Amino acid sequence: MEKRILLLTTGGTIASTQTERGLAPGLGAQELLESLRDILPPCRIDTREVCSLDSTNMTWREWLLLAGAVREAYDAYDGFVITHGTDTMAYTASALSYLIQKSPKPIVLTGAQKPIHMEITDAKSNLRDAVLYALDEKSAGVQILFNGQVITGTRAKKVRSFSFDAFSSINYPPLAAVQDGRILRYIDVGESREEPVFYDSLNPRVFLLKLTPGIRTEILEAVFQTYDCIIVESFGVGGIPDSMADDLFAILSRYEPGEKVLVMTTQVTYEGSNVGVYEVGQRLRERFPLLEARDMTLEAVLAKMMWILGQNLTGFGEIEKLFYERIGQDTILA
Repeated sequence: MEKRILLLTTGGTIASTQTERGLAPGLGAQELLESLRDILPPCRIDTREVCSLDSTNMTWREWLLLAGAVREAYDAYDGFVITHGTDTMAYTASALSYLIQKSPKPIVLTGAQKPIHMEITDAKSNLRDAVLYALDEKSAGVQILFNGQVITGTRAKKVRSFSFDAFSSINYPPLAAVQDGRILRYIDVGESREEPVFYDSLNPRVFLLKLTPGIRTEILEAVFQTYDCIIVESFGVGGIPDSMADDLFAILSRYEPGEKVLVMTTQVTYEGSNVGVYEVGQRLRERFPLLEARDMTLEAVLAKMMWILGQNLTGFGEIEKLFYERIGQDTILA
């Protein structure tokens, strides 16, 4: 029986054309496919245009639209390919990893650093490889496929602005590589051979606070009033500078545990955080219950907290339990 793939498009560089004001998404799903007719593997590919955006304009609303589109068509297709701009692809891949869990079918995100109609482009090879990977019976779950590398959705990060090898797998090995039409698997993703679990709610009131030397604390009051979760991107393995600690503690003391959630992560890309290593971190942990991102990517932490807070949990204990529950490959450090 001929396999069926659903191609979901969202715009991005892969579908962009040159305008008077620079590149902007302009090609539809069928136009993308027409560029690949002679190099795609045999299968039936249907298309759906979910949106047409520069990925800098993607939001949690589009994440829910994509998850809903997959859910609606799930039984009719063997796999799904999503074309997406590179700038926020890792955020979308993380979000879909939480919105669509335990999928035995592959949901593969890809895109390009150069539009598909350019003479020199990575678009055609990326899209061809994504379809090839989505057709394979051993593929499952949410992944990014880019420049021949397959990265699980919660481990991807864009690390280069222009080069074709734009993404890296952070604190976890790539799952596979696609070379010359062949899939070379490094890690079996067979644990996803269950019935998929879909979610349809997110809480976008999650804020990222990046610490800088000498940061002023006046912003904290407004942040805590507006957002339900604050992710602090700290220095090194994790810690709050003395100049901020007293004000932060004073604000946190006004809230019950779980009313406002504090997540500590690090600005360092590799190896993760450990708040308890230094005195400045231990002092914070002793005075207020918090969550530690450990070796998770920032993109995964943000998406996971939006998903967790969208589940209407009661109390810090339930939030903490779900945050530390491993979903896919999102956390490995104890």
